[in-house]
Amino acid sequence: MARYLVTGSAGMLGSSLRRLLGEEGAVYLTREDADLTNFEATAALFRTHKPEYVIHCAAVVGGIGSNSVHSGEYFRHNILINLNVLEAARKTGVKRLISFMSTCVFPDKTEYPLKETNLHNGAPHPSNFGYAYAKRMLEVQSSAYRKEWNCDFIVAIPTNMYGPCDDFALEGGHVIPSLIHRCFLRQQEGADLPAWGSGAPLREFVYVDDIARLALWALEHYREEDPIIFSSGIERSIKELVEIVADKMKFTGKIIWDPTKPDGQFRKPSDTTKLRRYLPDFQFTPLDEGIEKSVEWFKANYPNIRQ
Repeated sequence: MARYLVTGSAGMLGSSLRRLLGEEGAVYLTREDADLTNFEATAALFRTHKPEYVIHCAAVVGGIGSNSVHSGEYFRHNILINLNVLEAARKTGVKRLISFMSTCVFPDKTEYPLKETNLHNGAPHPSNFGYAYAKRMLEVQSSAYRKEWNCDFIVAIPTNMYGPCDDFALEGGHVIPSLIHRCFLRQQEGADLPAWGSGAPLREFVYVDDIARLALWALEHYREEDPIIFSSGIERSIKELVEIVADKMKFTGKIIWDPTKPDGQFRKPSDTTKLRRYLPDFQFTPLDEGIEKSVEWFKANYPNIRQ
């Protein structure tokens, strides 16, 4: 019997959990092990390993462009993956399961800071509605299973996660990995680094190992039915972020800001009241330190990276 089973273990969060948990007493599943959109294949894995705890990280994800073009595919695959994993966990008597959404599933038009209680108070942004609705159903399915079958399934909502094993796609990727990759290529070319907008917008960034540590804490201690946001609540400007990446990459060119490009929404703060009530002294990895670790990993593994 396995103590832990981690789905999506080849991804950023799954890889971090593997570093923290180690190999003994844990099973790490990738898409090579089984097609999680197939219930029989998923159930067979659960029957084989009989895990006590499940950390469900598997998902089909992509950038804005891919989400827009493949909204039906992203909805279908994520719905099936989540439905099958939670159902297999129920049928094999898993003690506790944690799964993950993201802040992109919140309503497009909502109050800030983002609060767990506002999750379903409106439609998500049209650019990722298929993915967002499928992810929201994790909370609905977990709640329904808890109500009917007393399944101890919980959901966490991490904000802007980054770190080793990220997807470093140049187009449509998340800001930190994409920026690291672009900075690396510009350094090799001896060229300047273009940056969109003014750099003034503020965002919260959380190093992946912090999310992994919080996930393990939640499996042991978080007992509420409602989701919990995982974030430091510390906002940093995009300008600061670009300068930190350039410094850690030892970039020697100039950063060229293009004010004709859009800044996007100025702030998307999240409410960390619930997390701080439980863990008032939790120490998040400082952005400078997390980016340095991410840059070191990128350089050590390039070109064998996800992109």
